[in-house]
Amino acid sequence: MQRRLWLLLAAQFAALRGSSAFQQAPGPTKVQTNHTAMLSCEPKSSPASTRIYWLRLRQPPGTDSHLEFLASWESTKGTVYGAGWSQERLTVSLEASRSVLKLTRVQPSDSGTYRCLTIGSPELVFGKGTLLSVVDVLPTTPQPTKKPTPKKRVCRFPNPVARKGAPCSSLTLGLLVAGVLVLLLSLGVAILLYCLRRRARLRFMKQFYR
Repeated sequence: MQRRLWLLLAAQFAALRGSSAFQQAPGPTKVQTNHTAMLSCEPKSSPASTRIYWLRLRQPPGTDSHLEFLASWESTKGTVYGAGWSQERLTVSLEASRSVLKLTRVQPSDSGTYRCLTIGSPELVFGKGTLLSVVDVLPTTPQPTKKPTPKKRVCRFPNPVARKGAPCSSLTLGLLVAGVLVLLLSLGVAILLYCLRRRARLRFMKQFYR
């Protein structure tokens, strides 16, 4: 009990700078309520026998924010728990030189920054911490917006009975109108020439029979 009390008091006043001596994983993570969170801490240079402590800084910071001792693992004693914790929801195991913390049936109150710690001589070495956020619903990854495939426009002549498809473009209509005007103009010229030729023939016949 005195060792735990000393550990908590020392941790409260220790500088909480993240040390590169630890590799904590994963990074900031979100876990759904009543699911399981898995965190790991591995010393880069310390021997495998180094005792690793797990602590938590509650989130969001407030008047009751403090470093809380969760658990540690020893080869002789197994898992040693902090006040209010038991193996029902929290276990700590050692895999090679890596300490793994498993927290089951997580609740929003479990959100916080989880740090691992080793006691050196005489300093305390903290990991950089893993930010755990417990949420009721995990955010979904937005799906990429699919651009609609443009439909081919079918040009059709206007039909008084039923109009289907898109109307002709203005260029096509313009060409059709121009063609009709050319035909009308040619017909008019032909009629005019025919009339002129007929008048000329009548004049010639009148002069011939005088």
